[in-house]
Amino acid sequence: MAHHSWAEPYKIKMVELIKMTSREEREKAIREAGYNTFLLRSEDVYIDLLTDSGVGAMSDQQWAGMMLGDEAYAGSRNFYHLRDTVEEYYSYRYTVPTHQGRGAENILSQILIEPGDFVPGNMYFTTTRLHQELAGATFVDVIIDEAHDPVSEHPFKGNVDFAKLDALVERVGAGHIPYVCIATCVNMAGGQPISLENLRRLRKWCDQHDIMLVHDMTRVAENAYFIQQREHGQQDRSIREIVHEICSLTDAATMSSKKDAMVNIGGFLAMNDPGFYEKACALVVVYEGLHTYGGMAGRDMEALAIGITESVQDDHIRARVGQVEYLGQKLIAGGVPVVQPIGGHAVFLDARRILPHIPQEQFPAQALAAALYEESGVRSMERGVVSAGRDAATGENHMPKLELVRLTIPRRVYTQAHMDVTAEAVFSVMEKAEAIQGLRFTYEPEMLRFFQARFEPVA
Repeated sequence: MAHHSWAEPYKIKMVELIKMTSREEREKAIREAGYNTFLLRSEDVYIDLLTDSGVGAMSDQQWAGMMLGDEAYAGSRNFYHLRDTVEEYYSYRYTVPTHQGRGAENILSQILIEPGDFVPGNMYFTTTRLHQELAGATFVDVIIDEAHDPVSEHPFKGNVDFAKLDALVERVGAGHIPYVCIATCVNMAGGQPISLENLRRLRKWCDQHDIMLVHDMTRVAENAYFIQQREHGQQDRSIREIVHEICSLTDAATMSSKKDAMVNIGGFLAMNDPGFYEKACALVVVYEGLHTYGGMAGRDMEALAIGITESVQDDHIRARVGQVEYLGQKLIAGGVPVVQPIGGHAVFLDARRILPHIPQEQFPAQALAAALYEESGVRSMERGVVSAGRDAATGENHMPKLELVRLTIPRRVYTQAHMDVTAEAVFSVMEKAEAIQGLRFTYEPEMLRFFQARFEPVA
C-alpha cells in the first residue's frame, strides 16, 4: 500500500513576522528570565512551542464571526449559538461559559467536592488538581502503569486501571468519591488517549457505584482521532461521531476552548443535570460574569462556536496530529529519547535519558528547556518535578516518573520547515548534553510554581 502524505487543509492568508536572535541575546534573555521559559518575552522567541493553548490560528470564518459579536450583558445571541453548538457536537444540554478551562474547574470543584473527598483521575493536570485540593479533596491517580513508562508502546496510555479504582472505593468508600475525572488525550502522560472500550467500561463502573463521570475535554478531538486510527471497529466512523459518543458517555465536562477549538481565550463548563446547571449559574456570576457570557466577550463565543465545528473535521485533525507525528518521527530517527507513542498535541523529550548526569532534584527538564532556547530560540515547557509541585503535608517535592520537556505544536501556525528547524535544534542540544548543568530555585511560588519560579545553574 502506497503511503500518502498529508497536507494542510488550508492555505495561508496572513502572516505574522518573527524575529531572529543571536546566541548572545538568547543567553542574556534566559538568564534574565531565571531559566524559566514562561518568563521569556515572546518577542525574543523564534519558534514558540511553549503551549498549544490560545495560540492557534483562527480561520477566516472565525475572524468573520468576530464581527458578529453581540456584546449585550445579558442574553447575547452568541451565547445561544455556542450553547446549541456544544449540544450538537458534544451532547451536553447545558453550557456555562467561563474565561478559560480553569474557571470551569474552579466552579466544578466548588460545587461537587466536600472537604475530605477523593477524586480519582487518569493522571493529574496541574490546575485541575490544584482546584480539587483547594476545595478540600485529595487527587488519586488511577491511570494504567504503562502511562508512567515513556518507552511503553501501549496505544491507549490514557486508560483507567479498574483495580486502582476498586482499591480506592474499598479504602475510602464510594460516598467520599464525588466524581471520577477523566481527561481525553492525557497531557502529563504525553498527550496519550483513552480508548472507547475503556471509557464505556468506566461509564458502567460509575453507574454501579453511583459516582459522576466528569470529562476534561480539552483535547477530545485528538483523542477521537487516535480511537479512529487505533481502535478495532472504529476506522469507518467520523471524528465528529466519535467525539459525540465520548462526550455522551460522561455527565459533565470542563473545556479549555483554547486548545481543540482554536480560539485565543475562552472555555466552558457543560453538563446534563439541571440542578447542577442551576448551581453553576449561581457561582459563575460570583467568579466570572453573568451566566450568558461568563467571562467571554460575545465575539469570542461566536469564534468558539465556529471553532468547535472546524475542530471535528477529519481533514483538520489528521493534519493537526500529523504535524506532531512528523516532528516526533524525525526526532526518533535522529536517536532522541521521546515519549512513545507520539501524542496528539506535543512531542515530549525524555529529559532523564537525555541528561542522565543531572539528578531529578536539580530539575533536568527545566535545564533542558532552557538549553534548547539558548541553542535555537525554540521555546518549550518543563513537565516534570517542577510542574509536579510539593506534597502539601510533607513539603517534599513530588517526584514523578516522567521528567519531560514538552514541544507543543500550536494548531495551524507553523510549517513543516519550522518542524525541521526544531528537530535540528534538539539534535544540537543532544550533542552538547553533558555540558548542561542542573538548576536550583532562586524563587519558588507557593502554588503552580512552574509558571513563575526562577532558577540559577548549580555551580
